[in-house]
Amino acid sequence: MVKLMDEVCRDPAQPHAENLEMSRGIGRATTLVMAIACGVAAATLYCNQPMLGVIKAAFHDQTSVAGFVPMASQIGFAMGLLLLVPLGDRIERRRLILLQLTALMFSLSAAALAPGAWTLVVLSALIGITSSVAQQIVPFAAELGEPSRRGATIGTVMSGLLSGILLGRVIAGTVAEHFGWRAVYLLGLFAVTATAGVVYAILPRSQVKTQTSYVELLKSLATLWCDEPALRRATLIQGCLFGSFVAFWTILALELDAHYQLGAEAAGVFGIVGVVGVLFAPIAGKIADRKGPHAVIRIGSLIMVVSWIVIGVWGTVAGLVAGVILLDFGEQGALVSNQHVIYALRPEARNRLNTIFMGGMFVGGAIGSGGATLAWDAYGWAAVSLFGAILPALALARAWVAPSKADKLPVLGVEGPLGMPIVGADVLWRKAEFP
Repeated sequence: MVKLMDEVCRDPAQPHAENLEMSRGIGRATTLVMAIACGVAAATLYCNQPMLGVIKAAFHDQTSVAGFVPMASQIGFAMGLLLLVPLGDRIERRRLILLQLTALMFSLSAAALAPGAWTLVVLSALIGITSSVAQQIVPFAAELGEPSRRGATIGTVMSGLLSGILLGRVIAGTVAEHFGWRAVYLLGLFAVTATAGVVYAILPRSQVKTQTSYVELLKSLATLWCDEPALRRATLIQGCLFGSFVAFWTILALELDAHYQLGAEAAGVFGIVGVVGVLFAPIAGKIADRKGPHAVIRIGSLIMVVSWIVIGVWGTVAGLVAGVILLDFGEQGALVSNQHVIYALRPEARNRLNTIFMGGMFVGGAIGSGGATLAWDAYGWAAVSLFGAILPALALARAWVAPSKADKLPVLGVEGPLGMPIVGADVLWRKAEFP
C-alpha cells in the first residue's frame, strides 16, 4: 500500500523503470488486467442493489433513508463521469487510474464501518464517484491497442465490465445473505486493493494528450452538448431506458423478499439470468447494420415497455425471469445503437462525448432508482411497474421522431467478442442507412 501511494503521488515526469513504450501496443496480460479492473470497479458500484433488503433490515429505524443507497451511488457515478473522466485527456492515465482506485479503497473501507443510514448514503455517493475509474480504463485500452487489434481489445475490456456488473450482483447477494452487508464492502476493498497492485505492476504509462486547463475541458462539454443534436437525442433516450433498467434492479430484492420470501442471494442470481438478455446484443448489432441504429433504438424501447407489462401482469417469479431477459435485451440493444450514433460525431473528442453520454445515462439511472424507491414505499410493486414502463415509453416517443439531417452521420462499427459491435475504435467506417 505504501509503495502504491508513493507511485500515485510522485511526479509523472520522473522516469519509471517499468514503463512500456506506447508504440509496442498492448499484450494479452495487460488487456486482461484492464478487463478485470473494469469489472471490479463496476461490481463495487452495483453491489448494493441485491443486498438492499439486508441494508434496510440493519437500519430498521431508517429504512426510507437506506432505500436511497443505490440512488446515491448512481448520482456519484454520474458526477465522476462529468468531473473526473475528462481529466484523462490531460493527466497521465495510469497515474489517474491508480489515484481513483486508491480513493475507491478508502470509500469502501469507510462504507464497511458506516454507523448509520445517512452516512452510508453519503459514502455510496463517494463509491460511485471513484468507481467511474472504469470509464478511464476503456479509452486507455483503445489508446494502447494496435490499430489492427483495437476493436478486439476494447471488446475484451468491455466484456470484463459487463461481467463485473452481473457477477458482482451474484456475489454481493450471496455474501450479504450469509455474512451481512458490511462483509460485501470489505470483500470489495480486498478486490480493489489487489487490482490496484496488479495495475501498478502491469499497466504502462500513457502520453498526455492536451495541456488544456481543467476548466476549459469542462466548458467544452457544454459546447459539445449544444452543438450536437444527435448527442442530445441519444443521451435523453438512453437516460430514460437506463432509468427503467435501474428501477427494476433497485427494487428487485425488496419484491422478492416481500412476496416470494426470497433473500438477497436470490436477487443476486437474477444477475446471471440477465446474461441471457445481454447475449442477444449481437442480433441488435446486425439489425443496426441492415436497418440503421435508429430502428434498433425504437425496437429496444418498445421491448422494454413490453418487459414491464410482463413483469407487472404475470405476477410470478417466472414472470420476473422473462421480464428481466426482455428488459436487458431491449436496454443493451438500444445502448449499442446509441453508441453507434455518438461515436461517429467527433472522433477527436470521443472521451468527452462518452462523458456526456454516460453521464446523462447515469443521471437517468439515479432518477430511476429514486423514483422506484418512492413508488415502492408509496404503492408497492404495481407502482414500480408503472413507473418502469413510463420511462421507456417516453424514450420510444422521442425515438419515434425522425432524426434531423444533423443526426445522419457516418457510424462506426467493429465486431468484438460474441459478435458484439464495438464502438470507438478507429478501424472501420461505414455509412449508416438512416430512416
